[in-house]
Amino acid sequence: MNSTPDYASRSVLRHLVRGVVGFGLIVGAIALVPVWGPAALLAAPLSLIAFRGCPTCWMVGLAQTVSRGRLERRCVDGVCTLTAAGAGAERHRNTENSIM
Repeated sequence: MNSTPDYASRSVLRHLVRGVVGFGLIVGAIALVPVWGPAALLAAPLSLIAFRGCPTCWMVGLAQTVSRGRLERRCVDGVCTLTAAGAGAERHRNTENSIM
């Protein structure tokens, strides 16, 4: 089981739409305060649903979505490396063969 949180979306477009909705709600809530008063700020917490957390969580999810399938994290003996998907397994096999 993976212990790190996964904030990625199924596609980059879907993730960007969630970001536009989230940031739109925040900007709209602040911009509408002069018109609707403090009640406009009630829209801001809805952005947390679009972001699946805070804006930082959304940014982490964007990085995860973009890198999904392209990068692979491999941890061996307490040392973790990030390699291109598929290349890490080949490099790992070559390292094992050179050690033996």
